[in-house]
Amino acid sequence: MMLDGMEDEDKWLAEGIAGIQHNAFYMHRALDANNLREVLKYSAQMLSELRTSKLSPHKYYELYMRAFDELKKLEMFFKDESRHGVSVVDLYELVQHAGNILPRLYLLCTVGSVYIKSKEAPAKDVLKDLVEMCLGVQHPIRGLFLRSYLAQVSRDKLPDIGSEYEGDADTVMDAVEFVLQNFTEMNKLWVRLQLQGPGRLREKLEKERSELRDLVGKNLHVLSQIEGVDLEMYKDTVLPRVLEQIVNCKDELAQYYLMDCIIQVFPDEYHLQTLETLLSACPQLQPTVDIKTVLSQLMDRLSNYAVSSTDVLPEFLQVEAFAKLSSAIGRVIEAQVDMPIVGAISLYVSLLTFTLRVHPDRLDYVDQVLGACVKKLSGKPKLEDNRAKKQVVALLSAPLDKYNDIVMALMLSNYPRVMDHLDNETNKVMAIVIIQSIMKNNTCISTADQVEVLFELIKGLMKDLDGTAVDELDEEDFKEEQNSVARLLHMLYNDDPEEMLKIICTMKKNIMDGGSKRLPFTVPPLIFSALRLIRRLQGQDGDVAGEEVPATPKRIFQILNQTIEALSTVPTPELALRLYLQCAEAANDCDLEPVAYEFFTQAFVLYEEEVADSKAQVTAIHLIIGTLQRMNVFGVENRDTLTHKATGYSAKLLKKPDQCRAVYACSHLFWVDDQDGIKDGERVLLCLKRALRIASAAQQMSNVTRGSSGPVTLYVEILNKYLYFFEKGNPQITSAAIQGLLELITTEMQSDSAAPNTVSDAFFASTQRYIQFQKQKGGVMSEKYDSVKV
Repeated sequence: MMLDGMEDEDKWLAEGIAGIQHNAFYMHRALDANNLREVLKYSAQMLSELRTSKLSPHKYYELYMRAFDELKKLEMFFKDESRHGVSVVDLYELVQHAGNILPRLYLLCTVGSVYIKSKEAPAKDVLKDLVEMCLGVQHPIRGLFLRSYLAQVSRDKLPDIGSEYEGDADTVMDAVEFVLQNFTEMNKLWVRLQLQGPGRLREKLEKERSELRDLVGKNLHVLSQIEGVDLEMYKDTVLPRVLEQIVNCKDELAQYYLMDCIIQVFPDEYHLQTLETLLSACPQLQPTVDIKTVLSQLMDRLSNYAVSSTDVLPEFLQVEAFAKLSSAIGRVIEAQVDMPIVGAISLYVSLLTFTLRVHPDRLDYVDQVLGACVKKLSGKPKLEDNRAKKQVVALLSAPLDKYNDIVMALMLSNYPRVMDHLDNETNKVMAIVIIQSIMKNNTCISTADQVEVLFELIKGLMKDLDGTAVDELDEEDFKEEQNSVARLLHMLYNDDPEEMLKIICTMKKNIMDGGSKRLPFTVPPLIFSALRLIRRLQGQDGDVAGEEVPATPKRIFQILNQTIEALSTVPTPELALRLYLQCAEAANDCDLEPVAYEFFTQAFVLYEEEVADSKAQVTAIHLIIGTLQRMNVFGVENRDTLTHKATGYSAKLLKKPDQCRAVYACSHLFWVDDQDGIKDGERVLLCLKRALRIASAAQQMSNVTRGSSGPVTLYVEILNKYLYFFEKGNPQITSAAIQGLLELITTEMQSDSAAPNTVSDAFFASTQRYIQFQKQKGGVMSEKYDSVKV
């Protein structure tokens, strides 16, 4: 059926165009002959083709444009009185005798244009006559195109200031009145078009009607181009009349389009000075009108106007633009009870964007917008509409993007209240946005109060919300989130030790509430922030009693001990052990022996009771040995206890090679190469000999299990330790011992049971080259190596 209708319409259009072409042919002959009577006859017949009611607006436009092209030729003929011999006044009367009203009015508008140009009558009188005569055509499509033709031929002949058609003092008012009257009648015809046709064609008709909108809107563009329309006339006459027509037409399409037209065609300055009048119309529009887009465009234009020059900012304050826009948005939301929540939030996003551009220094305005959003969301369940959630994220992101400083957002009391209305997933998204803003702008959060507010904003990442279990989360996503939090914790800093201690206590409280699974991510940055503070306070001491505890290393070490203990609930013993050793080293730098000893004790307890994996044990014992070697705070008794423990655990590792390496590493505990460091050559030698015995045992086991001795790598590693202590001046390490070890390795490598190993061979060869180099370079070291034969 639809296809048949389209085919019929194409046929009717073709017939109409053929009729125009046929009559235009005879009209041209009459024009060439300067025969006025024949010209009028055939032009009227040609224009009669526009009387059709069978065409859609789109097809009718094609027909109209064919006729319009011919009317331009006709106007040129009417202008040249020498060709037709009739005065323009008589011609104006003559064309009114055309048989049908539609051709008559097209001809009248054409001659009227020539009449005005001749200046034989005031332009205002001719225009008034024409606009009233056009009332004779009330068919929506025919009437719209007729009035569009009138607007087209008259736009350059309006009695405007400075125009050649300017008349007396009120001449501009006459021009405005003409355009307004034509606009009003065109809008009525346009609105009436929606009532044409059965309901099933309504959607098609609406689309076609939308295509005609520019015919109506063109009048507003003409109004904006009239030089005489100053701010006062716009405020007192133009805007009230246009708004009255928009409100009274009660048509969704017309109201949206014409409001948009007003915003786009008239100057920004006019909008600012008539803001109250323009905004007062918004709540009176149909509930289905997309008012949020209209208001957004208005605020966008005004904010662009504000940033174009600082000179206009006082005008915004003078007219109280923010207050008026805020009030108007509230009234619109209240009036349109069925407005979806996403529409209301998007209005607040636009208002906030306007505020941040025009009044960036007014945080109270920003907070007011957020407060209005909270009020709208209060009493409703958590947002589920994805579009609404995106708008809330945009609302909350706007201050971050503007100020590039989260501290400004932390001063907004309604900021966290808006976040409370987000569901858990979107809350996390917003928390990530906040953290990214802090990291991108390198923002330092410098007070405990700000840290508390910040943790409230990112609580979706800091703890489980509303019973959401961590186990339900994707493992990779969870790690990424917690790594973001860990990076954030390093940005919480204050140069004042007392305030920094408060920040650390705030961090600890919130981290401990986050659940055991988050601790491995969040405890380390807390520990290192505290250690950074301790190193700044190095050398201070004080009591830890009382309500107001001073920031002293002892006090902070107590907090650290409690914090690391919490990791045992996870459990992550390897991480806890590393952190205990870090704290022990910091206590060493602060010369706090009891504290350092306590941290080492905790590390050894963890090693004994919690670290079960053999690889983890190897890593842990080397960490313990390395840390202990750097300690210089311990007295003889405490150091002996700890080194005895370390060497004992080294010899108890599961695999012989691991035992060997750990034991020879312990040799460094007895020879610290600094001015006051311990230098016990005998115990160094004991460790190395013990390591050598373990290496020999490993070789024997390899022979038994594999039928061949293993690589000599362990021997070469021990040889390198011998060389190190030999060069450091350990009297127990002699050239004879080194010579014996060299021969042992050579023998092992040449034995029948030795399996070839390129790595150990290269290692040994490199060591031999080093010895040779030391022998040849001269000096004291060369003398020491002189007796060693390679």
